[in-house]
Amino acid sequence: MAESDPQIGGGLARCDNGISWQDLMAQDSRPAPAILTEESYQYRGSEPLDAARYTSEDFAKLEREKMWPHVWQFAAREEDIPEPGDYIVFENVGRSWLISRQDDGSVKAMHNVCLHRGRKLRTEDGAADKFVCPFHGFAWNKDGSFDGMPCSWDFKHLQKDKMGLPEAEVGRWGGYIFLREEKGGPSLEEFLAPIPEFFKRWRHEECTTVIYVAKEVPANWKVTAEAFMEAWHTVVTHPQLLPFTGDANSAYWTWGDNVNVNLVPFGIMSPHIDGEGRSQQWIVDEFVKYNGRSADNYESSGDPFAVTVPEGMTAREALGAAMRKGYTEQTGYDHDHATDAELLDGLVYNVFPNFAPWGGFMPNIVYRWRPGATPDTCLMEVRILARVKKGEPIPRAVPMKLLTADQKWTDAPELGVLGDVFEQDMENLPYVQRGLHASKTGQVNLGDYQEIRIRQFHQTLDKYLNGELGAKP
Repeated sequence: MAESDPQIGGGLARCDNGISWQDLMAQDSRPAPAILTEESYQYRGSEPLDAARYTSEDFAKLEREKMWPHVWQFAAREEDIPEPGDYIVFENVGRSWLISRQDDGSVKAMHNVCLHRGRKLRTEDGAADKFVCPFHGFAWNKDGSFDGMPCSWDFKHLQKDKMGLPEAEVGRWGGYIFLREEKGGPSLEEFLAPIPEFFKRWRHEECTTVIYVAKEVPANWKVTAEAFMEAWHTVVTHPQLLPFTGDANSAYWTWGDNVNVNLVPFGIMSPHIDGEGRSQQWIVDEFVKYNGRSADNYESSGDPFAVTVPEGMTAREALGAAMRKGYTEQTGYDHDHATDAELLDGLVYNVFPNFAPWGGFMPNIVYRWRPGATPDTCLMEVRILARVKKGEPIPRAVPMKLLTADQKWTDAPELGVLGDVFEQDMENLPYVQRGLHASKTGQVNLGDYQEIRIRQFHQTLDKYLNGELGAKP
């Protein structure tokens, strides 16, 4: 890896007409923790990527063989399967799994394939103490041990103790359930580091899934994921966000092979728009207007986003104070220590290869991207986690709403303004995929700073494909 470029590193403002993330943290109304102030950036080179990484079936085959079986994959949330016998069907890159809650509260991940003639045992989520194949009646217990089959006299050659469903490794952290198909390698905590330490403040284990929407996207899973790894496309793709989004003020940090973050400040004007004559109240009003809230009903409704900015206070401070009060009332947890950034900003973490949880104290977005049947499609999933009120039991997750390829994200009204933002992204992604197929140069060029997360992602992927990570000879 190349040495750090002094023109890029060092915590300086990257945008020539903006302030740095560190400047914003120094101005925050609460002391910012080290996880939001200690920069982790290293120059990783400027070489172009091969466009075939996104379009080639041969490349997708290498991913299936050399990468996916050896990484920890986010498979479920604890609230998806709260009771013994609850299970979900998790499928990715040609594999099908049963993620099943056991009587002692543990979780098992078993291949969802009958060992007789190969039928999938289950096609939908549910609850069961036994998985009985609908074809011939071979049956397995919820822990994967073999229970029996009809006409056992004809299967004397099969040994019951060798008929258990193949299992994957299971790891659990922060309310998330992961599996790894091939055993061995770093523990889940090692794979996720430093996220488990960072997220102690934000307690995702105290959350439940309140919104869950998925949609097929006509673009490669990497193309789609990478659209959510940088904020600087906001200036062209999401111009309605510029009055209250510091797109070019964002920070981009990486840790090791697997983890990175984009820290996107809200409550400030983008450096890309002319702020002359614009007040701090105007920023708040634009934020409130976009989120569909009315400042007129704050006294009657207690809407935490309807804010009047006091003299001498910034829009970020005013919005942070309102949210601090609102989230304390909603959850029963004291948020006095929470920074404005943790109450307001997009703290968008990524874990290789396809898991992206937001940090902070607001309802947290969680993204997941899964490859489709061809390199030209994928499934994008969006969960919204909300903190359960202090002292109350965690309710079961809402079921996933699956949108068809012809539907729009806005057909899921529960997403609110996010549906509009995702639709703007969808206006780009199919044409990115087609453009990669049509490219004369066959190259993709990346920025050194604002697209560092994409470069880290591909360097890690190459380590798996080259045998440096994953399977060992």
